[in-house]
Amino acid sequence: MNILILGYGKMGKIISEIAESRGHSIAAKINIDNRDELSALDHAKIDVAIEFSQPEAAIENIKWAIERGIPVVSGTTGWLSKKPEINRLTLEKNGAFFYASNFSIGVNVFFKVNEMLAKLMNETSGYQVSLEEIHHTEKKDAPSGTAITLAQGIIKNYQQLKEWHLTGEGKDSEHSLPITAKRIDPAPGTHIIRYSSPIDEIEITHTAHSRQGFALGAVLVSEWIPGKKGVLSMDDFLSF
Repeated sequence: MNILILGYGKMGKIISEIAESRGHSIAAKINIDNRDELSALDHAKIDVAIEFSQPEAAIENIKWAIERGIPVVSGTTGWLSKKPEINRLTLEKNGAFFYASNFSIGVNVFFKVNEMLAKLMNETSGYQVSLEEIHHTEKKDAPSGTAITLAQGIIKNYQQLKEWHLTGEGKDSEHSLPITAKRIDPAPGTHIIRYSSPIDEIEITHTAHSRQGFALGAVLVSEWIPGKKGVLSMDDFLSF
């Protein structure tokens, strides 16, 4: 395939390396410094755009591709309040937009384990649930997109909780899930869910050892998306 990279930071570089190692070509590597090069591209020759940029750039990057009929695979977090707008544009243009807060296959299995545990714990009493995430200091958004996805999975299945909040923001209540976000180097990503009681504690953890799993997942999805239509997710890709 001919792949356009939108966002050429650490993730974009790893994605490019993996894509080329799998026989694909890179049409262009776009970042904030060379975005004007988009106008010179022959979009008809681009099979898919992989978008891992910054929250402030993601929406325009995604719109640019969808409006030109290019399927988009995005992993940028921190902009999801605008996702309904992107979803509508995708459907209006009969395009394909794939978003995941995390492309790691292991993390997506972890999402399902998290939901199953929340369902089981919903039938018990006396436990307080909390979520902790640890990332490198260059990560700007907090909590992480992965943490938000985990929080949504818990809230959907654990009736006592109605919302989540970032610790230290003064929103503590028995109906709100506390998320602690730590920024420590080096830390590609750790997510911990705890159910604590005076008697015992149940904890599940996912720890990423590198960005390779995220990048490979994004390339695998990019190989899968040609010919697909609509707003898509890892559930579609993995057929959960």
